[in-house]
Amino acid sequence: MTESELQAAVAREDLCRYLSACFYEPDAAFEEEGMFRALVEAAKRVDAHLVVDAEAMAQAFRCTGMDKLLLDYSRLFLGPTDILAKPYGSVWLDAEKTLMGKSTMAVLGLYGEADFEMDDDFKEVPDHVAVELEFLYALIFRENEARRNGNVAQLNAAIDLKRRFLSQHLGLWIGPFAAAVKDFAQCDFYRVLAELTTAFVGRESAANA
Repeated sequence: MTESELQAAVAREDLCRYLSACFYEPDAAFEEEGMFRALVEAAKRVDAHLVVDAEAMAQAFRCTGMDKLLLDYSRLFLGPTDILAKPYGSVWLDAEKTLMGKSTMAVLGLYGEADFEMDDDFKEVPDHVAVELEFLYALIFRENEARRNGNVAQLNAAIDLKRRFLSQHLGLWIGPFAAAVKDFAQCDFYRVLAELTTAFVGRESAANA
């Protein structure tokens, strides 16, 4: 890999990891630790078309009070009554539209293939959008590592697993989920997050189609 290709590959990892973090409860530390500055820099290395949304996300986070962000996060993803944009794959993929459905068991099987384990402190179900984006990050990392090492077998295995994950799981439900976020969000931050996440996942899906 050339130096520019290596930088772009690592930037894909970073961008995916930052998008995952944004689907956790908002925290002032996101800005204090420079996450949005790093997100914009990663977007620049990945695809110029992603930069506008990355910059808009950073600006929206800075301009929106933390109370408003927390309220919108709760309305969209937590409830307590009707969750407006359910962040769970099974809700969008399974006919029953319940948690821990057949698709959840299937994605757990893919996690097992990759020896991917969730943090013990994470209390959500395995097909939460933040977890699936973390898994995508792990797959991109594994793909990049195999390329750097010239390991063709590991590279092919990583690409195959990522293709199956995106075509059978995240790539199928991220669109309708993001549409719900954009429909119901009151803060620009979550609308742009949904847009950028959809674009990034679509880009990764197309790369291995």
